[in-house]
Amino acid sequence: MSHVFPRHTKAQLPTAIGGEGCYLIDSTGKRYFDGSGGAAVSCLGHSDAAVISAVQEQVGKLAFAHTGFMTSEPAEALADLLIANAPGDLDRVYFVSGGSEATEAAIKLARQYFLEKGEPGRRHLIARRQSYHGNTLGALAAGGNAWRRQQFDPLLIGVSHIAPCYEYVDRAEGESSFDYGQRVANELEAEILRLGPETVMAFMAEPVVGATSGAVPAVEGYFKRIREICDQYGVLLILDEVMCGMGRTGHLFACDADGVAPDILCIAKGLGAGYQPIGAMLCTRQIYEAIEGGSGFFQHGHTYIGHPVATAAGLAVANQMLERDLIARCAAMGERLQSALEDRFGQHAHVGDIRGRGLFRGIELVQDRDSKAPFDPARGLAAKIKKAAFEAGLICYPMSGTRDGRNGDHILLAPPFIISDDQITEVIDKLETAINASLPQG
Repeated sequence: MSHVFPRHTKAQLPTAIGGEGCYLIDSTGKRYFDGSGGAAVSCLGHSDAAVISAVQEQVGKLAFAHTGFMTSEPAEALADLLIANAPGDLDRVYFVSGGSEATEAAIKLARQYFLEKGEPGRRHLIARRQSYHGNTLGALAAGGNAWRRQQFDPLLIGVSHIAPCYEYVDRAEGESSFDYGQRVANELEAEILRLGPETVMAFMAEPVVGATSGAVPAVEGYFKRIREICDQYGVLLILDEVMCGMGRTGHLFACDADGVAPDILCIAKGLGAGYQPIGAMLCTRQIYEAIEGGSGFFQHGHTYIGHPVATAAGLAVANQMLERDLIARCAAMGERLQSALEDRFGQHAHVGDIRGRGLFRGIELVQDRDSKAPFDPARGLAAKIKKAAFEAGLICYPMSGTRDGRNGDHILLAPPFIISDDQITEVIDKLETAINASLPQG
């Protein structure tokens, strides 16, 4: 009998005993293609020799030094590398152990920034419906995933949620893609004015929405308008790139595709590529200097922030991406994956949309293509596809509640950047097997 508390107490899970490139291997010897990188984590695959060596070497030199007393060489080097490649005026890096910690830290930093500036009235955070920012209480409150929030709602702080940029479902007939983006972006201005500009501290959004909606990118011009609104009203722009960042969408930082730079940026998942738990919050020089010139102390922290072994792993991962030009490879292979998905499923009677950037792709499933009507949630479609794909030897990331937290189903794909053309075919074949086993034929 296991004493591990699993994610689902009724699930009987195989035991992973090995990893080889894009594959995980269980105790029976069965191999599974990791088509979702876990949860968009394993960007380098499961046996990168350079990262393994860096972790082993760092453990042999220094396993841990509390950041209340000392910094460490790998933390300093990784921060330098990230800032050298970061957009805009991002200048400082606060290391944490995962995505929820990064977004939680961002929310608290936004609040403290305005306290240090003498604007204590700025307390409101605005985010978007159908977003996901993590599972700690602050991050969960920021997220717009209704299903994840529901049972914890009495514990959550109040956060305003405006419309997502979800063109497939919400763009009106006859409305251009650009005009649609401007319309939904302007909801931010309306909400700032409703709350009172002097009370709003930040707006938080994912450049490409991940788990909740299935690789939904914003339309052209949307984030530029968001940036304009934030600047006009002195509101901080927090971009959550926990899932879509670190090369996943074909840019080291996902917001580069939209031509904007945030005030605070959150990364995790691909930063450690699964070799160590690590995340980070990056902020601008202006924000850092407000703390430095004020109290000098960011009133936040965790025991393992800036962990030497974790930052050594992150440094090795980032170096592998840059030295081997894997981010450009991710962009190119992402286009090949998109083409393969369109060739195989583009005319499927129950595939409504195939979308994404880089190796971050989503397939939205519908009951009817013309009306875009989703399947009845009682079918449990996403769960069926996940199970069928797993049996076929493919790990993918199907989710339900795509439209509003209850209705809609999608499949998220986020394979390692080292995926080959033959492996794209393997993914498509196994995914087709799973879809055919779970959906009406058409």
